[in-house]
Amino acid sequence: MRILEGKELQNAENWMGQAVIFGKKASCNRAHYGSVIVKDGELIGGGFNSPPQDKESQRKCSYSKGEYHKKVTDKTCCIHAVQRAIMDALRKNPDKLPGSRLYFIRLDDADEISYAGKPYCTICSKMALDAGIKEFVLWHEEGIAVYDTEEYNLLSYQYQ
Repeated sequence: MRILEGKELQNAENWMGQAVIFGKKASCNRAHYGSVIVKDGELIGGGFNSPPQDKESQRKCSYSKGEYHKKVTDKTCCIHAVQRAIMDALRKNPDKLPGSRLYFIRLDDADEISYAGKPYCTICSKMALDAGIKEFVLWHEEGIAVYDTEEYNLLSYQYQ
């Protein structure tokens, strides 16, 4: 991981702004996240968290995580913002996905930028790694950090 500076930081702030736009579309009742995937200065995919196809019949945001069967590995009902951004890029720009950079943003209850935690979602990290995404970007308290996606995936397994 490295904290971005200078022109690279300014560029990342702009892409994080785009991720915020996607995050504001999130319909999850628990949290709002946004994600964009960029390659060579072009937005190639974007996503936000919400139930599959935004169907109310699939919404389980009010469930306690303890209510799920113990074999359920992802205790959310929503498609993750990262998953949706990858699927969007695969539909629209599959040839541009390898070597791309993914920006992820977390929003607070007022839909303002909130600092992301350390890498934690193995579902998203494995999918990003398998799709060929080169780098994963999070906004931490100490600044905007870029991770090699392989490093991000390995770190996600350490989350508790």
